[in-house]
Amino acid sequence: MSNDWSPPAPVQLCYQNLNGSCVKTSYSPAPRVMLYLVFGSGAVLAVFGNLLVMISILHFKQLHSPANFLIASLACADFLVGVTVMPFSTVRSVESCWYFGEIYCTFHSCFEGSFCYASIFHLCFISVDRFIAVTDPLIYPTRFTASVSGVCIAFFWLLSISYSFSLLCSGANEAGLEELLSALSCVGGCQVAVNSNWVFVNFVLFFIPTFVMIIVYSKIFLIAKQQARKMESLSNKTETSSDSYKDRVAKRERKAAKTLGIAVIAFLISWLPYFIDTVIDAFLGFITPVYIYEILVWFAYYNSAMNPLIYAFFYPWFRKAIKLIITGKVLRENSSTTNLFSD
Repeated sequence: MSNDWSPPAPVQLCYQNLNGSCVKTSYSPAPRVMLYLVFGSGAVLAVFGNLLVMISILHFKQLHSPANFLIASLACADFLVGVTVMPFSTVRSVESCWYFGEIYCTFHSCFEGSFCYASIFHLCFISVDRFIAVTDPLIYPTRFTASVSGVCIAFFWLLSISYSFSLLCSGANEAGLEELLSALSCVGGCQVAVNSNWVFVNFVLFFIPTFVMIIVYSKIFLIAKQQARKMESLSNKTETSSDSYKDRVAKRERKAAKTLGIAVIAFLISWLPYFIDTVIDAFLGFITPVYIYEILVWFAYYNSAMNPLIYAFFYPWFRKAIKLIITGKVLRENSSTTNLFSD
């Protein structure tokens, strides 16, 4: 009589020769390569796309404005996500193993939190900046100067980094979760859990700027619509040169507000599901399946690659700057004074 029984496939471990090693996810070659391509392409786009944004704004003098410095700082946060977070998360997500040491596991989570909060704080202040620019475009330059922009940028970075590092490096996030972490710990794992109290604080730090942005952009688009109607009603009337200039400035500021509003919406769509899940997970005992968590976290990571695409689609000056950078024309003498605007 034939025996159809076959021994089960051996379990793959992150570290085969170590006791207590984490179990390694086993993928066939095709899905494995596909996952590396999908995650890796996001990291590459986040790094080089945001690098182009920073170079464009910092190199071309025509782009040296307080608002653009905020955009460059936002791009820096997304660039750092692409450098310090996404490549390591790619390996962790595909292999389900952490090969980069326990210390960098903590730093990886600190970087993730710091750059996320830096992004949302920047976006929140950018929304306030756009509100002032749209409501009073001629007075705006006297209210929002380069020094104000620099102080805000420094404050946002200091607040984001100090909060994330103090929370995760002190171990306050793990208070009350010692038994759970002990049961889940294994060699080759990188579990950073946050208790319900701090999860609530994290959500509040995300929700308050989000609420401010929603209110401010709602007012911006309402005002922009009113201004557009007013300009249309005056289009057949004789305008003075000052009125014409004011209309051009107002139109430019409305277009900038629209583009940055799209960036805000992209950020919220990317990060909101992740933050909602972390709140639910913390209060219900961390019940989210691993694959669902990976989908949510990578959806959030990909936001770092979205903004350069948004700028490239809506900003002609950015497309022109990219062309000059890629072709090496930025290395020419006086290239920083190139006119990037068509009007």
